[in-house]
Amino acid sequence: MAHEVKGVIASAKGEGVTITTVVVPDPGPGEALVRVQACGVCHTDLHYREGGIGDDFPYLLGHEAAGVVEAVGPDVTDVAPGDFVILNWRAVCGQCRSCSRGRPQYCFATHNATQKMTLEDGTELSPALGIGAFAEKTLVAAGQCTKVDADVPAAVAGLLGCGVMAGLGAAMNTGNVGRGDSVAVFGCGGVGDAAIAGAVLAGATTVIAVDVDDRKLRWATEFGATHTINSGEQDPVAAIQALTGGFGVDVAIDAVGLPEVFTSAFYARDHAGTVVLVGVPRPEMQLTLPMLDLFGRGGAVKSSWYGDCLPARDFPTLIALHQQGRLPLDKFVSETIELGDVDAAFTRMQRGDVLRSVVVL
Repeated sequence: MAHEVKGVIASAKGEGVTITTVVVPDPGPGEALVRVQACGVCHTDLHYREGGIGDDFPYLLGHEAAGVVEAVGPDVTDVAPGDFVILNWRAVCGQCRSCSRGRPQYCFATHNATQKMTLEDGTELSPALGIGAFAEKTLVAAGQCTKVDADVPAAVAGLLGCGVMAGLGAAMNTGNVGRGDSVAVFGCGGVGDAAIAGAVLAGATTVIAVDVDDRKLRWATEFGATHTINSGEQDPVAAIQALTGGFGVDVAIDAVGLPEVFTSAFYARDHAGTVVLVGVPRPEMQLTLPMLDLFGRGGAVKSSWYGDCLPARDFPTLIALHQQGRLPLDKFVSETIELGDVDAAFTRMQRGDVLRSVVVL
């Protein structure tokens, strides 16, 4: 039978969100019904609301979530009712050319639920990133559920579903930060601070936080930044070079996604260093760099999509590191809110007042 639950809907481009009844079907083959316990308020949901990702309105927002599996469809064996899971938007297919080459972190045919969640009148909903977790229950592909230790609060565990994983992975997976490396992170919101935490966890000894907001720079030190630079007051490239013997860093991470920030990150790295883009640019943005500089500096220029993570590998490991006191995931939770507070949370997020607002159901 179908389940009627409350969910947060974006009905049209640029309009405020509303809470309404969502009809969630029982799981079919390869699907799982999840009772959502917590869901973070991510910039991606705001992009959906503003029409920056697509125009398949109405959207059921929310994707950075954790909860408990209530039911599974036929042939589902990896998770079972009662399992505490983090939801992910990389349920790898195992068959595309990336998967068949042993690179499932680049899978481009990830699975989502086949059945549609709807409004009461039958209008089909587009779930954000195939998840739609600003709701009391949601229907996902079973591969989007990663079982983890239930002793970790859902408000903390769910953060690995998107933003925090993106930042951690940008440093640890894409940037391949190693012991003794120097790292600069541009942008110290949730994703940037996660990149700082990931760099520290990977063994970096110099971790430089760059932002225009002194408050965010103070937050960055709580995640392990050894130095801070207010780029509104000084040239970040020169300041980073001064902190690294005049050379620049081994890995520079752009967690903002603006051309001018990426350019600074590009020039702030040492010769043969790596620059990683994890901040999401807008579609109209263009980047101009002298090709001779691109050639002459060597190294690597990379983009990081979901932190190049594999949820089945990374989520349980990172949860274990949190439980050991080595990864302070709880510090990312600025506030817990209700479903009706999502629009106000978007405003606080845009102002930079929070690292993460988390809806708790």
